[in-house]
Amino acid sequence: MIWWVGRMALLLALGLTAGEAAAATQIVQVNASVSKTLSLTRISDLELGQIILGPGTWSGVTVSISRNGAFVCSSSNLTCSGTPQAACYTVTGTNNAVVRDTAPNVVLTNQSDPSKTLTLTVDGPGTVTLPNSGTKGVDFSIGGSISVDSTTTGGDYAGTLNVTVDY
Repeated sequence: MIWWVGRMALLLALGLTAGEAAAATQIVQVNASVSKTLSLTRISDLELGQIILGPGTWSGVTVSISRNGAFVCSSSNLTCSGTPQAACYTVTGTNNAVVRDTAPNVVLTNQSDPSKTLTLTVDGPGTVTLPNSGTKGVDFSIGGSISVDSTTTGGDYAGTLNVTVDY
């Protein structure tokens, strides 16, 4: 008991209580990351051109345009014409940041008969890296493909390509 009284007297003399003697301090670092707002600008639409179906019974023929503009319409069952092009966008934001781009597949609806549709399977880059200062933004392209068969209803097909970018 005497040792306890002596210890308490020492703590009181130092201005400390038993609770304060058990206190601890830990230092942690605080960080924040600030990014500029992303901006997405459409440069051009995706265009597959005119597709003429050949005679006979056949199925599963793909017409596509890649992100880099390579057009494929190589079946003997099709004749393709026009000026196909991939969709192109410019994205701006924080220098050297990696930006994710997403776009769901697109339902193309026959403009004469809305019950008839085609599905455009989208081909996007997934990510792009913004350049450092000196260049404003970066361009990226999105391609896609459709599948047609001998029973595909003729007409103009249209849909909306919804592209989203985020950090």
